[in-house]
Amino acid sequence: MSEIEELRKRRMQELMQQQAQQEMQQQAQVQEVDSQLKFIMAQILTPDAQERISNIHLANPDFARQVEVMLVQLYQAGKLPKKVNDAQLKEILMKLQSQKRETRITRR
Repeated sequence: MSEIEELRKRRMQELMQQQAQQEMQQQAQVQEVDSQLKFIMAQILTPDAQERISNIHLANPDFARQVEVMLVQLYQAGKLPKKVNDAQLKEILMKLQSQKRETRITRR
């Protein structure tokens, strides 16, 4: 019985090590994607627009990520001007906000 228990313990340790390695690889991939995204954002946004995006990241990270991905896609398609300024970014954000479903609560 002790041999079986030892084998089980070793196998559990191996599985835990594999899982830890996979998690580290995933984190490294996420960090690399983030750094690439930040680099591209620096290329296509003015400093004011970058500040606005970073503020949105603090309030709503998922929405900010969505906006960044959309901006990168537009940039790669050649549909953006050289640099997006704060006013243009506001327009883009307003369009995206209007696409969201608006919830209204009325009291009777």
